[in-house]
Order: sequence, then C-alpha cells, then structure tokens
Amino acid sequence: MRIATVLVAAGKGERTGGSLPKQFQALGGEPVLRQALRPFVAHPLIEAIQIVFDPAFNAEYRSAIRGLGSKLLAPVAGGVTRQQSVRAGLEALSQDAPEVVLVHDAARPFVSPNLLDRTLEAVRESGAAIPAVPLSDTVKRIDADGRITETLDRASLRAVQTPQAFAFAPLLAAHRRAAEANRHDFTDDAALLEWAGSPVATFEGDPANLKLTTTEDFSRAHALMATSLGDVRTGTGFDVHTFGPGDFVMLGGVKVPHTKSLVGHSDADVLLHAITDAILGALAEGDIGRHFPPSDPQWRGASSDRFLAHAAALVAARGGRIAHLDATILCEEPRITPHADAIRAKIAAIVEIDTSRVSVKATTTEKLGFLGRGEGIAAMSTATVRLPWSAT
Repeated sequence: MRIATVLVAAGKGERTGGSLPKQFQALGGEPVLRQALRPFVAHPLIEAIQIVFDPAFNAEYRSAIRGLGSKLLAPVAGGVTRQQSVRAGLEALSQDAPEVVLVHDAARPFVSPNLLDRTLEAVRESGAAIPAVPLSDTVKRIDADGRITETLDRASLRAVQTPQAFAFAPLLAAHRRAAEANRHDFTDDAALLEWAGSPVATFEGDPANLKLTTTEDFSRAHALMATSLGDVRTGTGFDVHTFGPGDFVMLGGVKVPHTKSLVGHSDADVLLHAITDAILGALAEGDIGRHFPPSDPQWRGASSDRFLAHAAALVAARGGRIAHLDATILCEEPRITPHADAIRAKIAAIVEIDTSRVSVKATTTEKLGFLGRGEGIAAMSTATVRLPWSAT
C-alpha cells in the first residue's frame, strides 16, 4: 500500500497560553510539531507527509521542520475548522493519491513506533480504524444548570486518539460530501465517516499518547518525556586517518582547505566516523565497519554523512533521540577553530538536532607522536542518546 499522513498543525492553541500556537511551543528543547512529526518521518512504510498549517507562522514552521527529510511535502494552508484543514490536506494529496492516509494532530507528540504499527495493521484489516482507550473515570451527563441527568455506562465508552487511519478515496469523498452539505462541525474524521454511513473500527490506543490542550497538559508532557525517554545511554567513538596528496580535508561534512587530504576507503571524514561510532556504541550496534564494510566497493569514496545519517535513523527507529554530541579533533594542522561553527551546523543538520546539542573542539598533541609530526588527524566523540525504556 502507498501510505501518506496528513498532519494538522493549523490551530491557534490559545488554551495553552504563550505567544505561539502550541505546535510551535518548546517541549524538551524542541517544537511540539517537530516531535509530532518524528515517528512518521522514521516509519519505513509512510511515504509522504502533508502538513496543514497557518502561513502566518511560516518562519516557525520552517524552523521546526528543518532537516526532517524528503517525506515532507510542501505545506498547505488550513481552514477555520479542523475539518476544513484536514480536507485541505486530503485535496493536496489527491494529486498523487495514496491508498491509505493517516490523519494526526500536531498536538500529540508522543506517538510510539508500536502505536503506528498497530494503526497500519488495523487499517489493513478494516479500511477505517482509530485508536481508543477505555475510560477510567465515571462519566455523567449534565443539564444546562450543571445537574446530573444520567450516569453513563463507561464499559461501552472510549476516548479516541489520533493517528486515525482510512482508505484514502472514501475519506476524501466523505469530506467533499460534508462540505457540500455545509457540515463543518465534525471534531474527528471517524465522526465524519460515521455520518457518511461508513463503519469505523477501533484498536488499542496508548494512554501515553497525550494531547496538549492546556498548560497543565504541557506540565504532564514534560514529566512524561522525562520518563518515556528515560533510558539514557552513552557511546564513544574514535577514528584516525593518515594524510595523503590533496588540497583539503573533509571534517564533519565540511571541506577544510589544507595542503594535504586524508586517505580512506570513503571520503576519510575522521570526525563523522568517530561520531557515527559513538552513536552506534550507545545503541550497542557494533561499529561503522559492521554497517559499511571497507571491503564493499560500493562505499569507496562515499560521503560519510550517509554513515552518520544511518546511525541517527537507527536511533529514530527505536523511538529515541540524540540528546548531545561532543567531539574533539586532534591535529597540528589545519586550524579547526575558524570552521568549528560550520562543522557543528552540518553535523546537526545530518542528525536532525539543534546546533546547541553539538559540540566540536580541537586540540594538538604538543608535537608528540604521529599526530604531532603532522602525519594524520584523529577524532574522538561521545554521544548521549535517550531511548524509551521498552527499547531493546
């Protein structure tokens, strides 16, 4: 199946307070929108993501999605209601229509890889399925004066979540039909399909799949993030390459002018190799040679950003995040300091984290050893990775 996602991020989110809509507010040092997008970007079966947003916040949007990859299509403007915004996303996707579409709210940043897997399994079986969780509180119906008129049987009631998943064509047809009928009051797509006469199945949701609506929700989200990504791991990496003929060295994905170049099977980017090994070490995934054997001719001359991006993708596939990268370059020449900021920015872009989470330093060996004699460059790195406790 060709699978796409419509991610709704056009709301004002006024109940959360602050000067920005909730999808652009910070959670764990990053915008909520970026965190909501990550699991969809990382999932191998999702081919395209159509974001619906408010163009008034274009700068915030661009900052939030920076470096998230080619799955993200050009955004479209949302409508006055959530229903209108979802339809705008569906109409944009209809130009190259998928078979299945997931509809998700940007205000839910805690979608787990397991929940996404269950979502796709459920829609394969039913054609329309939504995640639902049992209610733990007793539910009362009240009148306009706040008096109880009925106690509902909670055994048959469920709280529903997103992502909701549907066969694309029936959902788009239902949205068009509702627009023609001047119905714009549906609060989720399941309700719209029910109105259109289509059955909708439910599957097990996730209590941790919190929706951010109020300031109290943000407080809960900060606490949830601290526990859900509480498996903090550290890995180290080291690499060294000798000098050969050339007029530049690749360091951290940046061409640094020099009177020599580094020699290696790939582009000999000693810094990216060390950082890649540090991330792999934090995951207990072996070393760079295990994933990209130097005996394999396809990696001859390869750009090392591919190696680092692969390591970062392994973190994302486990539902984790790279919290910090620290690296030190050891050489007599060339001088690194003038290029350090560009190197940090490049590394941050490759692994899709903020530059403030990347540290690059340089030192000499006081003319001692092969490095002191100017025979090559070495690099060492430490990576801090946060994983869900359930990750293996």
